[in-house]
Amino acid sequence: MPSAAPRPCSHPGCGVLVRDGTGRCPKHPKQSWVKKPTAAKRITGRKLQQLRKELFDREPLCRPCCMAGLVVLATMRDHIVPLEEDGQDVESNVQPICEPCHDVKSKAERARGVQRAWGAYRDR
Repeated sequence: MPSAAPRPCSHPGCGVLVRDGTGRCPKHPKQSWVKKPTAAKRITGRKLQQLRKELFDREPLCRPCCMAGLVVLATMRDHIVPLEEDGQDVESNVQPICEPCHDVKSKAERARGVQRAWGAYRDR
């Protein structure tokens, strides 16, 4: 049975041909995901449910929509500065937000995360 054609290593800037199907040469193995030791502890369960209820009782409308002059009910408890970007899980860093606003904000946060991840490759 024929084998697949060799492909270049998927590490940026590496052109070594890889024949084993992993996509990476021995010099650039894929790093496995590991939670950072400095990652913020997330609130979960009943405590989170209570915090959401208190937030929506206090401020039921989406904060970004209100700033734009719209009246939209909030459905999510959002961290203004994301925990991944060293934000804290405290009341001053939390806002009520609707799902469309959350999607836009999350997309921007993901883009910044990708930039941080690829920045490590440029240093090598």
